[in-house]
Amino acid sequence: MITWMQRHRKYLVITIWVSTIAFIGAGFVGWGQYDYGDKAGAVAKVGSVTITAEELQKSYGNLFNQYNQLFQGKLDEQKAKEFGLQRQALKMLTDQALVLNLAASYGLQVSDDELLSLIKSQSSFVKDGVFNKQLYTDILRQNHLNTKEYETSMRRELLIQKTLYLFAPTISPMEKSTVAYAMGVADKVEYKQLTTDSVSIVPDEVALKAYWEKNKAQFKKPASYELSLVRSPIVATLSDSDAEKEALRRYIDFKKGSLPATITIEKMSLTADSTTFSPELIKEIAGLSSTKPFLKPRKVRNDYVIIKLNKANPSSSKTYEEAKAEAMVGYSAEMKKSKLQELAQNSYKSFHGTISDFITNKENTSLAGLPAAESAEFISKLFTSKEKQGFFTLKSGNVMLYTILEQKLLQDPNIADENTVMKLKGNVLNQKLLKMLESKYPVEIYAKGI
Repeated sequence: MITWMQRHRKYLVITIWVSTIAFIGAGFVGWGQYDYGDKAGAVAKVGSVTITAEELQKSYGNLFNQYNQLFQGKLDEQKAKEFGLQRQALKMLTDQALVLNLAASYGLQVSDDELLSLIKSQSSFVKDGVFNKQLYTDILRQNHLNTKEYETSMRRELLIQKTLYLFAPTISPMEKSTVAYAMGVADKVEYKQLTTDSVSIVPDEVALKAYWEKNKAQFKKPASYELSLVRSPIVATLSDSDAEKEALRRYIDFKKGSLPATITIEKMSLTADSTTFSPELIKEIAGLSSTKPFLKPRKVRNDYVIIKLNKANPSSSKTYEEAKAEAMVGYSAEMKKSKLQELAQNSYKSFHGTISDFITNKENTSLAGLPAAESAEFISKLFTSKEKQGFFTLKSGNVMLYTILEQKLLQDPNIADENTVMKLKGNVLNQKLLKMLESKYPVEIYAKGI
């Protein structure tokens, strides 16, 4: 069964699959500050499944990097916000959590053998044609993951596959012929893309302040920490273990208040989004308290550092003046989005654009002047529309104007193979399944501003 699921995975989990393996090489992407209300550390709860801020961070980082590849490395945080990547990342996690609740109700589990089989099949960890354990641990370490958290994520995702396998579609000859007929329609279309560059706005102080009032929970000063820091240099003549032992001696003396006068105690202030230390070390610092203020030696570049928390300043709301520049970015994006919709509404009946050849609703169809992802999304929307003329808003926020100029039927019996039909039917079934699960398992969102 696992082999079948691996082979057909992309048809089973069309709407909710975001594989952990995609995190490899993705890097760390931050998304700012959010208000978690009374559920600190949790951004949502779906039935009995809690979604943590860390899971949202990873989902968002993965999604950001996928989009960044489509935009050839030119995607920035503001553009990601306009695209609603944070909302998309949270939606993926809530959809996954719905399926996990269903899995729990069925008593489904993933065995160690099934997990091992999946990990060994991932090409990132294969060397000379076989799974390499050292390569596996090295790649995870390079991407700030350990084997436990990676395998927990993979076990979770395999459980989702296993659950959805229960609802894997079967294809009848009539369904295949029906899809083939629908896909056999070819359209010649005139199209034009509108982007936010197509509109301009005049800033309005009153409207900007109203926007800030409505969204001020988004504009926060990050938590900050006042620290004392003792360094223990890594000397070339010492082994790593000897250097670490020396750092531990300093740590003990620091705690006892008996450091030699020759050792400097640095004072430092940093914020939760600081890049002075790694995200992992910042997280450890955030976990310190007045009762446990000391952090054991941590290796930072050419030193071991011993950290003591003197004071923690929690995140706080920015005043209007402090948030004004940041609020202007969000306000401008919102206004441009509104203006873009207005422009589309006023111009879709009279625009002049690019005329395509006859196109069909196939994944590899591309349109001149559009990135592959936007081209595929536009064509998908086009072939589900009942209107000859109109406009669509894409996930990117861009708007496509279109007019269908001509249609014809293709005489191609192979236009819809079994995989294509399975994908279409699987998509519909997954969406209906998620709708049903939403009515059964309550979805509570704690994070505000997403």
